[in-house]
Amino acid sequence: MKKVLLLLCFELLMSFSFGQARRLIVAADGSGNYKTVQEAINAVPMNNQTRIVIFIKHGIYKEKLHLDSGKNFVELRGESRFNTILTYDDHSGKVSASGNNISTRSSYSFLINGYNFQARDITFRNDAGFSAGQAVAVEADGDKAVFTDCRFVGNQDILFLNNDKSRQYYKDCYIEGTTDFIFGSATAWFENCHIHSKKNSHVTAASTPQDHPYGFVFNNCTLTGDSALHMVSLGRPWRPYACVIYMHCYLGEQVKAEGWSNWNKTESYKTARYAEFENYGPAADVTARVTWSKQLTPARAGQITLRNVFGDWDPLQAITNIE
Repeated sequence: MKKVLLLLCFELLMSFSFGQARRLIVAADGSGNYKTVQEAINAVPMNNQTRIVIFIKHGIYKEKLHLDSGKNFVELRGESRFNTILTYDDHSGKVSASGNNISTRSSYSFLINGYNFQARDITFRNDAGFSAGQAVAVEADGDKAVFTDCRFVGNQDILFLNNDKSRQYYKDCYIEGTTDFIFGSATAWFENCHIHSKKNSHVTAASTPQDHPYGFVFNNCTLTGDSALHMVSLGRPWRPYACVIYMHCYLGEQVKAEGWSNWNKTESYKTARYAEFENYGPAADVTARVTWSKQLTPARAGQITLRNVFGDWDPLQAITNIE
């Protein structure tokens, strides 16, 4: 009887927290509607147009997850960001159970194709290991994705923003990795995020299309690194016209004086759009920066707003709608 009453109280609390949104509860111990996250995702109808909240209780859920296109307006909410962990361990070069060689594109722990996706208080992880090579934790392809108070943990190629038609917003998130661990062609804004490097390598590898005025914007973020690191670059251009901007960010001593790197001696650096504005910290001195990066003027920096970057989509309104 006591367990039933506790469950009813929990359901009542959830109804107040999530308003009128349909809600599904995932719990590995069987106390929810589903034991696995993928089962809950499968329950979302195709071409969904109303908010569905999937609340995930504490636990480590080792699943290779896929939110299909058409499964829209889904929010994943963890019980806490450190103790609700979604993980898998695929990586480039590994052979899948079906006998196929896994590539960067297929190494994801979680592939998100649906649009208007939101996540809060969850750790997304790839457990392939430090030397495994490309091993994506999250590949986010859908438009209008919002991540709040989430953690992205792993090594190389952890966060794949893989759709040039996708707009993504990250707030108060922690992202760690080794090489190119934030990469892709999407337009993304990182607000008050903690970016941590675990290797003398590259934070970003943007592939912004030429006709996109913005790629990755880091605003009020903190960049740190393991104590032995002193040659981390802010990014290298995966494709020509790569666009990355750091504004009002703390740059720790792990960032090298040159700031940025080229990609394997290609010509991409000639059109790269790399810029900084009013950063601070041990590596904020710009006197030795590569000549093909820029320091923004106050007037130009003032033009870099959520409205100008995202157009008709306001991610802050999306967050307000789920509070």
